[in-house]
Amino acid sequence: MLNRVVSLPACRWVAALMLALASPVFAQELSIVTVESQPLLAQAKRIAQSLEFLGQPLSAEEAKELAEISAAANSDKVAERIQALLDPLCLAAVQINAESRVKVQAGPARPQIVEQGWTNFLVKVYNDAGITPALKVSSPNAAPLYFGSSGHPDPKLRVKPSDVPDRWMDVQMFDDRPMSKTLSGLSVEYRIVQVYSRDRGHREASVSFDVGQGTQDIGFRNALPILFSCTPAVQVRLEVLDDDGSPTTAWFTFRDEQGRVYPARTRRLEPDFFFHDQIYRSHDETVSLPPGEYTVRYSRGPEYRILEKPITVPEAKSHVESFRLSRWIHLAKRNWFSGDHHIHAAGCSHYEAPTQGVGPDAMMRHILGEDLNVGCVLSWGPCWYHQKQFFDGKVHQLSTPDYLMRYDVEVSGFPSSHCGHLCLLRLTEDDYPGTTKIEEWPSWDLPVLKWGKSQGGVVGFSHSGWGLEVPATSLPTFDMPKFDGIGANEYVVDVVHDVCDFISAVDTPAIWELNVWYHTLNCGYTCRISGETDFPCIYGDRVGLGRIYVKLDEEKLDYDNWVQGLKDGRSYCGDGLSHLFDFRINDLEVGQPGQDGRASVLTVDSGQKLKVQVNAAALLDETPNNAIRNRPLSDKPYWHLERARVGDSNQVRVELIVNGEAVDSKQIVADGKIAELEFDYQPARSSWVALRIFPSCHTNPIFVEVDGKPIRASKRSAQWCIDAVETCWNAKQNQIRESERTDAKAAFDAATKAYQQILSEAYDDQLK
Repeated sequence: MLNRVVSLPACRWVAALMLALASPVFAQELSIVTVESQPLLAQAKRIAQSLEFLGQPLSAEEAKELAEISAAANSDKVAERIQALLDPLCLAAVQINAESRVKVQAGPARPQIVEQGWTNFLVKVYNDAGITPALKVSSPNAAPLYFGSSGHPDPKLRVKPSDVPDRWMDVQMFDDRPMSKTLSGLSVEYRIVQVYSRDRGHREASVSFDVGQGTQDIGFRNALPILFSCTPAVQVRLEVLDDDGSPTTAWFTFRDEQGRVYPARTRRLEPDFFFHDQIYRSHDETVSLPPGEYTVRYSRGPEYRILEKPITVPEAKSHVESFRLSRWIHLAKRNWFSGDHHIHAAGCSHYEAPTQGVGPDAMMRHILGEDLNVGCVLSWGPCWYHQKQFFDGKVHQLSTPDYLMRYDVEVSGFPSSHCGHLCLLRLTEDDYPGTTKIEEWPSWDLPVLKWGKSQGGVVGFSHSGWGLEVPATSLPTFDMPKFDGIGANEYVVDVVHDVCDFISAVDTPAIWELNVWYHTLNCGYTCRISGETDFPCIYGDRVGLGRIYVKLDEEKLDYDNWVQGLKDGRSYCGDGLSHLFDFRINDLEVGQPGQDGRASVLTVDSGQKLKVQVNAAALLDETPNNAIRNRPLSDKPYWHLERARVGDSNQVRVELIVNGEAVDSKQIVADGKIAELEFDYQPARSSWVALRIFPSCHTNPIFVEVDGKPIRASKRSAQWCIDAVETCWNAKQNQIRESERTDAKAAFDAATKAYQQILSEAYDDQLK
């Protein structure tokens, strides 16, 4: 059927000949065939409606012709006139023969598309078989750069550098309403195919059609090589201004009227990440957009409001749009500097190929775009040998006075990973002594933590909740987890040996993280809490979704002082949507040295009252987000201010925590304003005291020693820790190398003995 040729006016033959010079396949005129006019006219109207919805309507002349055809619906020439109207818009024609085999030929439409944009074409379908499956389109040039067949990032996918130039386009059928999902079975009908180009200039693609597996005709006759002409998009220069009018970096999400994201995610290359809707741009940088209408959302981390702005990109070489950000709080101005010490440049969702991850430039762009004062890029098992080249034991040269980036280590994918992944900061050497490859590292955590601290590092556990799952939905809880994961599992042992500076939170369920920490605090240990994202393995949305704020004594940001503040607990952690800063009891601010020089230790006499003060602020939308707040605490987002909303109000509760229990609370309006809160409390015994907005923000403790006695807050906590050490040993021992197992057992036994001694000294709360 497709080889039928009808006579053409000479000018149309010339046009067809010119098109043939631009395409590897001769784009011949399509044959006009006999078909019932009423269903074809109804289908033509749906085509017109769909093209208008897609922002590429029929021309005024074409729309007028369709209206005249519709008005003459009883004419014998209706079907012929519809085909004459729509055929010139066809990129291809597909024939399905009586055996349901598919072959394709080029249509007369000029294969001209636009860089960074979608162009709509028609496909004429000759359906000799009268079948009703979906018409499918594919192309090796549209093969995913980084996505698997499920549409999600596939870590097994490998793309060589030589593959990238050929993976320049996307192609898809438009089957949404008012179109139908499948063919109608009519002997002739039209479908819409959409083509996206990442590039400009001339690009060839092989485009194939089928109606199901095995329907392709022999001899590759269902594939059509097409030389596309990709016209340049408009270079839109972005004026990116901070709240104070100074140039800055921010994130932007561009969507067209159909809700499609630009640049298309599947075609993105570094520094734009394919697993994000947003891109990051600095002042005076550009984004390529085809002419059209867009809605732009933009912001710069949780201390900024998310704004929205409609823009129109004209048909021009260049265009300028200005965006001014709006802060609701500025903690760095108060010497509280944010950081995320667990972000990755490779592995998980990242580009594992062709570059085995992304480089420092891309990571710094994201740190700047999320207003993250400190970003620690951790090299780990995947791509370890490639990414470790960026480690030099100091702040990276791309850092600025207000934004620091440093490469360090996550012990993940190493032999000890089963005991818990470790976050090693401020290292001077990133290879464990005597090793040349990952497999030679220790198979349990204590030696690695000791080594990290021996070189002046600040060390702790990452994504602490994994393996510490408990059924409880509130704290404190004495449920016993299985200790069968990669979170802070060996922590109950290592904290006894004074080699663990912090335990990470925010990127796993709050109950699971805080439970183990609370119990060790009740036993008198002083490990601090910190916030992290584990980008992009747990959270791929953006860096800094989980973060820590560290107070510095001076306005100048210094990495060594910042990480020391993390170690001393001069900090609080959370999602950045709420804040508890300048926490102090009497005259001692959290993280500052007490009378005897120990950080956060306040000594008081029996019967002395405590004056607890804090500045609190939070920002909630007026309308509750039930999609977040009604989720179980075990579902992401694990820490989010929406979960702290009191009823349907715009208020959240600030709780005073003593020895793991809420003993008082005050509500604040989450409108972005700072509230100065004060609590009075008289401790009956030595206790640790902290503040939280659960589960959004948590301070580090101030350790209150009454009459010089150590904190021994709970016999039940001590017994829980004893049982936890045994549970952890049973879960981990078989994965510890036999050559190391004796030393490991001795360390576990020492921890048990320490907790047993604490049990004998602890406050008797067994009857609670």
